[in-house]
Amino acid sequence: MSAVTTARSGARAATPATGLGRRMRLGTMDAFTMTRRELLIWFRVPAYIFFTIIQPIMFVLLFRYVFGGAIPVPNSTYVDFLMPGIIAQSAAFASFGTAIALARQIQKGVIDRFRSMPIARSAVLAGRLLSDSLRLTLTVLVILGVGYAVGFRFHNGVGPAILMLVLGIALGVVVCCISAYVGLAIRDEESVGSFGLVWLFPLTFVSSAFVPVAKMPGWLQAFANNQPVTIVIDEMRALALGGPLALHAWQSAVWLVGILVVFVPLAVRAYRRV
Repeated sequence: MSAVTTARSGARAATPATGLGRRMRLGTMDAFTMTRRELLIWFRVPAYIFFTIIQPIMFVLLFRYVFGGAIPVPNSTYVDFLMPGIIAQSAAFASFGTAIALARQIQKGVIDRFRSMPIARSAVLAGRLLSDSLRLTLTVLVILGVGYAVGFRFHNGVGPAILMLVLGIALGVVVCCISAYVGLAIRDEESVGSFGLVWLFPLTFVSSAFVPVAKMPGWLQAFANNQPVTIVIDEMRALALGGPLALHAWQSAVWLVGILVVFVPLAVRAYRRV
């Protein structure tokens, strides 16, 4: 009798675990399905691809050939100094499309239709973030190819070069999470687009992306030196060109992980309230 009771208790205990594992597996499949949907939309509308890629290419050419001769940098050519900043900035700007897309889907009722379907509630948000991460990865690789065409070279080996790209993509993923919260919280496409200019432009331009921070006014250097975009770009530049890595490595990790810890729960909470 006791053996039967024990067996039944064990069966009851095993059932929730099996159910949880199955739900996680189905939720993952739903997320991949939503990712595929978003990528198909992107590939079937050539204008999306064009405008996603053409802006960072224009930035590379503009700063390389128009401003490059007027901005001296120590111990490096300007194109080598520029490219880590362009990659980080482009990843950040590409990621803000997450906010606009989510706001558009809310306005058109797409999110409501997804909720009426027998799919995991998390799949919509996870699929959006994953597809946008893949898009920004493609953008970064295209920018790197353009950079090589205009004279950029890695000077620190293959391993650090790969780490530099991974760090730039990680910055983009973090901005994706911030953007997801912004889009879900504001919910209006035009307002979201305007708000993106308010916080994203100062973070990317008041940084070490395009000019050495030492050339900025003293009162501006305090902000530029201690904001996350500068810290990540300085680490990317050290990985690409050589230089001390330890300080900005742990600072970059702290900033990126800290932002994720804050904004992922905020995005999930905002999505539940839509």
